[in-house]
Amino acid sequence: MTEMVYGAAPRQDGDPILPRWWRTIDKWSISAILLLFAIGLLLGLAASPPLAERNGLAPFHYVERQVVFGVIAFTVMFATTMMSPQMVRRLAVIGFFLAFAALAMLPALGTDFGKGAVRWYSLGFASLQPSEFLKPVFVITVAWLMAASQEIGGPPGKSMSLALTLVIVAFLAMQPDFGQAALVLFGWGVMYFLAGAPYILIMGIAGVVVLGGMIAYENSEHFARRIDGFLTPEVEPTTQLGYATNAIREGGFFGVGVGEGQVKWSLPDAHTDFIIAVAAEEYGLILVLVIIALYAIVVVRSFMRLLAERDTFIRLAGTGLAAMLGVQALINMGVAVRLLPAKGMTLPFVSYGGSSLIATGLAAGMLLAFTRTRPQGRIGDILSTGRRR
Repeated sequence: MTEMVYGAAPRQDGDPILPRWWRTIDKWSISAILLLFAIGLLLGLAASPPLAERNGLAPFHYVERQVVFGVIAFTVMFATTMMSPQMVRRLAVIGFFLAFAALAMLPALGTDFGKGAVRWYSLGFASLQPSEFLKPVFVITVAWLMAASQEIGGPPGKSMSLALTLVIVAFLAMQPDFGQAALVLFGWGVMYFLAGAPYILIMGIAGVVVLGGMIAYENSEHFARRIDGFLTPEVEPTTQLGYATNAIREGGFFGVGVGEGQVKWSLPDAHTDFIIAVAAEEYGLILVLVIIALYAIVVVRSFMRLLAERDTFIRLAGTGLAAMLGVQALINMGVAVRLLPAKGMTLPFVSYGGSSLIATGLAAGMLLAFTRTRPQGRIGDILSTGRRR
């Protein structure tokens, strides 16, 4: 009866790993993720050749690199989906300390690649952005702290998670990378709310965020320039936002045709931050709606499967990962249509980028591991276990 109510797949002793994995994994979410990556490669075939030509490279140099990154990302993702939640947590906590150390050393060892923000390590053959890898392991670590705080005699996990979040946000703001800082703060806020935070405290934190934004506007030229550009009524046609806005307008419902778009010749970030503009111009609103629907499938399916989850840690971690994935996609597309200030944030699984793709594959693998169907046990058994603790 428990399995009928909570949808847990029956498990037999000695059951092979792959058949059990296939029965318990969310096939809709995996399919949506693979389709997003395929769309990203399709758009890369259109968006990256102009950049390759400017850099004196083969026409599909960046597409070939994205395929290599994709192989690594999906290997990581599928391997992670087969882990138990406990194993995911252990590895994520270790990964968090490594990623945090890499983030802390950026001011001394990092580079900005001429973009005005020190966010990367130059490895010669590629670049590494620590904040991309920090996000998923941060969510797992914070969820672990919050879940531990709800146990009898547990540590003050919520307060510890807040302190940890503020430290990370401060390091990200120093780069400056206010987009990733806002995303980290949002992920923490979602989990904190789910863990039972009082409304007054949440409103107070929101007020602090607004105050922090005002201080950043007054003291950061990088931040002020982006806010001013967003608030300006007229869009300068020769800026990235101007090119993206015009491309989306030209695309209409059905697009101008495959390979016929012009924005890829003008936008330096057409294959990364503004790849949705290429999609809208060449394939029209239809493809944009398909992309939005695929993200919605992953997020909504994850939330639905987590509703039946009784383990506090899994519920918090899964919700945080799904929320951050969905909001990052919304931010990227919101910037392209000028609903949000420019953030320099990739479109998950679609934009070009090794750090982004591999880190997002890791996050998706963790999310799929947490949303696998598993026996939940009877509520009386869980309550009695809690009393024995």
